[in-house]
Amino acid sequence: MKHFLPITACVLFFSAGIAQSQVVVRIGPPARPVERIPPPPHEHPNWAWHSGYHRYDGHQYVWVPGSYVAPPHAHARWVDGSWQHHGNGYVWHEGHWQ
Repeated sequence: MKHFLPITACVLFFSAGIAQSQVVVRIGPPARPVERIPPPPHEHPNWAWHSGYHRYDGHQYVWVPGSYVAPPHAHARWVDGSWQHHGNGYVWHEGHWQ
């Protein structure tokens, strides 16, 4: 039991560092396809639309279609993620709630 706490602390420390790391992709993402935004589900009219985006899978960009998602609180607004040019490549900046 006395070894459990230091091991847990190390795992948490290294996990936080990995979560903050960014992957730089040398090739920019392809143009975004035109995405038809359907009306929100009838049972969830206040859900927010998360636009589709290109995800890099380590070899190529893969399109992830958009979807409706429940907001975390009333009046929350979703800001889409984006690929941004950084140095000699592109870095993904996650979408977030405001």
